[in-house]
Amino acid sequence: MTSTESVNEATFPDLRLALQEAMVFLGAIASGMEEAVGESASNISYLAGKNLGISLSNNIPKTDNLEQALEATREVLVQNGFLWLFEPFKTHDRPQMVMESDDGRDITLVFRDCMIRQSLFRFGHAQKGSLCTMMNGFFAGAMQNIMGADGTLEIIHAGENACMKKLTVRRAGGGA
Repeated sequence: MTSTESVNEATFPDLRLALQEAMVFLGAIASGMEEAVGESASNISYLAGKNLGISLSNNIPKTDNLEQALEATREVLVQNGFLWLFEPFKTHDRPQMVMESDDGRDITLVFRDCMIRQSLFRFGHAQKGSLCTMMNGFFAGAMQNIMGADGTLEIIHAGENACMKKLTVRRAGGGA
């Protein structure tokens, strides 16, 4: 069963509308938090996302395969009603999907249907703020649980129709 098959198609529009309404409210909260506490808002959101990623992926089988870890992360998101739909993306200049580097392993991800991006547009709030940082934290927490290694999700491009991000998972056992 794929992640899209596990969502009841008949209720999807109603769930999406409820989620979008909640996300608009969250966008307003994030905007106020950023205005009130400044740059600390991103740190707060990152930690909240990381704790959520750790919590929701707690019972996921461990793997050292990055693509399997991403599929498990996708399933966790779908099972919990989060519409952060992403897919691995291989640019023309990459010889393979997962690349090894001194930092660890990295993969490019495209988020075409992102509930955060859509909420930010609906609220009129800029991308790359604390809500995007919350997503970065979520992936860091999930990778820590599933792969036993630190991960970072870096925004390469934030656009109206999709965002492109680079996920880097550091080598387990102390750094690069």
